[in-house]
Amino acid sequence: MRIAMGSDHAGFDLKDLLATTLESWGHDVIDLGTDNSVDSVDYPDFGAAVGNAVASRRAELGVVVCGTGIGISIAANKVAGVRAAVVHDVTSARLAREHNHANVLCLGARLIGAPVALDALEAWLNAIPGEGRHVGRIAKLHALDERNVEEER
Repeated sequence: MRIAMGSDHAGFDLKDLLATTLESWGHDVIDLGTDNSVDSVDYPDFGAAVGNAVASRRAELGVVVCGTGIGISIAANKVAGVRAAVVHDVTSARLAREHNHANVLCLGARLIGAPVALDALEAWLNAIPGEGRHVGRIAKLHALDERNVEEER
């Protein structure tokens, strides 16, 4: 699977660990930056880059990391077709994929440690997007994206 990744400076170290792990699991990682934890950068740039990679189907899924996971998730969610979810553990990661069909996983490097992040990543990747009642809700999210795209024209 091809997975786009991005982070700001606060999330760089965790992003690097997750990317290495994904590659060891056989995934193709597209690293969209940043490239160090020293130089301060703006999380919206990297959330949008990953969101665009997923929305354009350059990547099947995305993973983003900032200090809390919140700011970068807001940026990713500005891209039509992206369902970015901030998660804090295995359960929220699994449910984000099963119930919300999250296609971008958002993590807060300052809030969760590497072991929890790795477990959440694995749970999210292994979860199967649910059907039934979830499909109608995802369709409503898609309709919101479509309405917003039309309004921008």
